[in-house]
Amino acid sequence: MISLTKAATVVCCAAVLMSCSGSGGKSASGAEPYRVEFALNTICVIMLYDQADNDVYDAVFARIHEIEQRMSAFLPDSDISRINAAAGIAPVQVYDDVFNIIQRAVKFAELSGGAFDPTVGPITALWGVTGDNPRVPSQQELDAVLPLVNWRYIELDEHARTVFLSRRGMSLDLGAIAKGYAADEAAHIIREAGLARALIDLGGNVITHGVNLAGVPWRVGLQNPLGERGEFVGITSGWDMTVVTSGVNERYFIEEGERYHHIFSPFTGRPATTGLLSTTIVTDASMDADALSTAIFVLGYEKGSEMLAPLEDVSAIFVFEDKSVSITPGMSFQLTDTSFHLVD
Repeated sequence: MISLTKAATVVCCAAVLMSCSGSGGKSASGAEPYRVEFALNTICVIMLYDQADNDVYDAVFARIHEIEQRMSAFLPDSDISRINAAAGIAPVQVYDDVFNIIQRAVKFAELSGGAFDPTVGPITALWGVTGDNPRVPSQQELDAVLPLVNWRYIELDEHARTVFLSRRGMSLDLGAIAKGYAADEAAHIIREAGLARALIDLGGNVITHGVNLAGVPWRVGLQNPLGERGEFVGITSGWDMTVVTSGVNERYFIEEGERYHHIFSPFTGRPATTGLLSTTIVTDASMDADALSTAIFVLGYEKGSEMLAPLEDVSAIFVFEDKSVSITPGMSFQLTDTSFHLVD
């Protein structure tokens, strides 16, 4: 028997409960303090508080839906689907934002030694974790697609703005970076509008902007990967920041009593097993945090820490299967669940 469960990582209710008390009703413009829509296969929440503006909400969600239309591997007319359909056949000209995010994804693939790999599409398709009928593929099936998972086979022509997957059967999956990009774009629109405060939560990709109503640092709860939605391991706090988590509780299914999560190792084609339950990145760019949280989950604590060490203004939280928690030096984190424990 197979059961499928989907859950958020760093959840909106954490930020709402800890940052929005006293937000009151509608703003002076008559807009609600927050708006919720479904996009990018998740619940997206934008909170503008006392400065809520329906024109800003409209602009933000229009951009989020536009990104989905261009970058989803599940929409047949998207740039990503067109690239995948032309794999091994011909380069495909794409929108500038699609080209730029693929280019950025390749950089993170190189940085992580392939632990983050945007060509993981053949693996995710086999497992079907994001669909309604997930299954455990055979080793023979995995062996057949693993040679197609290699970011080095992406050919980018910056002048022509084309993308070419050089092997037939290859496919891109930007699920581990596009949502972060959409969050960054939402934040850009809000900043351009001159709003003093905002909270963006795209299904766990959280961005805090400006000064909250209480005039204190924003507090974002880190989801307990073993608990129910809204149960937290601890709280990280700060001003303008993004908080992104990759964890075993995000999407998974259970078959014959074994749990299979959606963070696949590009090296084995199977859910990554590095002793971690979740990895969280705190930095200033959600797209970067998205890719990095996936990469360090696949790499594991030691290799992941080595990869992060030279990066500036990037902090991390590692939650292990034995319920220990490790944080990088200098970050603000308060453990709130006493069943977990901090380690050096």
